[in-house]
Amino acid sequence: MAEAFVAAKRAELAWSDHTVRAYRHTLRRLQSHLASKETDTRACTAMHLRGFLFTVGSGRSSATVARHVAALRCFFDWMQREEHRADSPATALRPPRVGRRLPTVLGHEDADRVMQASPHSDERGDRTTAIVELLYGGGLRISEVVGLNVLDVSFDERVVWVRGGKGRKDRVVPVGPPAIDAVRQWLAASGVIEGPLFPGRAKGRLSVRTARRVVATASTSVGVGHVHPHALRHSAATHMLEGGADLRSIQELLGHSSLSTTQRYTHVALDALQEVYRDAHPHARNEED
Repeated sequence: MAEAFVAAKRAELAWSDHTVRAYRHTLRRLQSHLASKETDTRACTAMHLRGFLFTVGSGRSSATVARHVAALRCFFDWMQREEHRADSPATALRPPRVGRRLPTVLGHEDADRVMQASPHSDERGDRTTAIVELLYGGGLRISEVVGLNVLDVSFDERVVWVRGGKGRKDRVVPVGPPAIDAVRQWLAASGVIEGPLFPGRAKGRLSVRTARRVVATASTSVGVGHVHPHALRHSAATHMLEGGADLRSIQELLGHSSLSTTQRYTHVALDALQEVYRDAHPHARNEED
């Protein structure tokens, strides 16, 4: 039943591999829990589901519990729609309130230091520079960077084609001269002429895990600390907003399906603006200053 649900939703909503793994994990744990109570997904009640959430949520964050609740509601809604059940026992479940965390954003100087962390001294350095420049210069996700092919880069137009991004949506992303130059340098050093832009072992692609490690190594080498690839994407969006870009353009660039996701960056930019105001405007200072 769970596999039929996952297959149907993956086709309907273009779920990513990460989402599929998360839902499978929840449903497998649910089936095990229900078996211990001598019932199953066709006969369980809301009380069974609350007991399950209590078990899997013990010691976990509100965000984790909320993800389990979302999975249960989606699964049992599907069961009801497909007439595997007459009702959904998950209807009454309410996720805990989850505080929305603001994205981690680097300052302009720290971002520049990460971009310059690996000078063009050898092939591995060229690869690092190309990866961090695409993350920051195009605001790409790390999965999108390692998913690029050589033919997805247009050197003349200074754009990259992101194919099958989140939600399996394609988009064209402009990147600046530093990113284009870094990719060109990488191709010249590596001899890559077709296929994956960043090859991995056995003629495959560079893995996301390895790419994350590349970024972390680059950032720690210049004293910025352990930087997650998504921080470079967040930084690109925030710095564009500070530079006058409108939210709709940033939304399209980042490939966000909802403008509310992009609006998170307004809070970060506002924090930076308020700090400048406090430091520079005479009416923002305390009388004793």
